[in-house]
Amino acid sequence: MDGEHFSGEEDASVGGIAADRLRSIIERVERLEEERKALAGDIKDIFTEAKSAGFDVKVIRQIIRIRKQEPAEVEEQETLLDIYRRALGM
Repeated sequence: MDGEHFSGEEDASVGGIAADRLRSIIERVERLEEERKALAGDIKDIFTEAKSAGFDVKVIRQIIRIRKQEPAEVEEQETLLDIYRRALGM
């Protein structure tokens, strides 16, 4: 939007707030929230597909969470898990 095409009244601040800038920010966030909602639906569809193919969705979610971590962090957690299991006789 080019401010030169609007009257000074439309382009002016309202109560010290740049109304056009505020509206632009809000609309951008709203668009991104809609995209996030669509993406969440797509992800849900993929998990439904995985389940129907015989995969355990809970385990897939766990694998995804692990893949986001640093390798050293994963190794430390696996070591602790092993130690705790042995301590419990598992």
